Amino acid sequence: MSMHSLGNDLYTGHKSFNFVGKRRIWFSLAVAASLLSILLIFTKGLNLGIEFTGGSQFTVSNAATTDQGPASNVMKEYLGDEAARVTQVGDSTVRIQTVTQNISNTDTEVIREKLANAYDVEPTAITSTFIGPSWGQDILMKAIRGFVVFLVLVAVGLTAYFRSWRNAAGAILALFHDLVVTVGVYCIFGFEFTPSTVIGLLTILGYSLYDTIVVFDKVRENTTKLTSQTDYTFAESTNLAVNQTLIRSINTSATSILPIASILFIGVVLLGAGTLADLALVMFVGLILSTLSSIFIASPLAVAFAEHSPAIKAHTRLVTKVREERARVREAGEDEESERTLVAAAGVIRSAGAHQGVSAQPKRKKRSKK
Repeated sequence: MSMHSLGNDLYTGHKSFNFVGKRRIWFSLAVAASLLSILLIFTKGLNLGIEFTGGSQFTVSNAATTDQGPASNVMKEYLGDEAARVTQVGDSTVRIQTVTQNISNTDTEVIREKLANAYDVEPTAITSTFIGPSWGQDILMKAIRGFVVFLVLVAVGLTAYFRSWRNAAGAILALFHDLVVTVGVYCIFGFEFTPSTVIGLLTILGYSLYDTIVVFDKVRENTTKLTSQTDYTFAESTNLAVNQTLIRSINTSATSILPIASILFIGVVLLGAGTLADLALVMFVGLILSTLSSIFIASPLAVAFAEHSPAIKAHTRLVTKVREERARVREAGEDEESERTLVAAAGVIRSAGAHQGVSAQPKRKKRSKK
């Protein structure tokens, strides 16, 4: 089946994936992933970059080669087993960073001469600087403040737009899941956490929220006349909305992830542009999680919150009762009057376009015989 045919069947309801009905499975997986990520953050910890820990940095300009081997060997000779981060910057610049903060001036000069010999440049082409930890920590604190303000504005905006705090709660919890699990992935694989990573985390918040709002907007459209019909429940209407926007979510995600994947795997792995690794990696992981959370977490969470509402509970019970009566009528072979009586007694009407029964048809006036 082509994507076009699948998308059409999902939109019309001829084919459907039960995302909302299996929400307990998705919630269990999301909670487990979040708890594991939090545990890793407090036990294993993050591999913080030099901007957060402080350290020394050497920059080799106009190098004859951008191979990382010579720099790694020089730094290992003077720092022992402590690893140094070597990245390519541009076409002819190599940057070496180490968390060692107590390199003496004498050792600094010796390292500069060794690097100059290794990369066939003059010692004046190599600069050495010391980076304090306060700069990265300052960026982190500002990012946290921005994140809090962002969440407050999102909560107020979504509540006002959808006229329901449940959608806002589902979206915000999905955002937390995306952030926590992304950081957990960094802990598991030991990826370096830098200010660029912080920027990437803030960037994926907007993407995750956009994808979630698209789904919620369709939910609102499908549930405009929810209580005036007995053909579907709120959960079923939400599941239909998720299916109707599924192909759009996949296409949007693919067009966003593919360029980032190209930067990450081609630019960084093949071409060695290491300066792009931090931002590309966090966005690659975050966008995948954001797409999954908008489908499996945000909308099912909104349904779970909504089903605690007395009005939604009453409507769900009514739909279930009417379905049972309709099934009984069909099995007994009775006319449609019993079904119509039950629906009318409940004070609701059937959905637009549904057959209302023989008794709902207009009556013809009797003509006098001449």
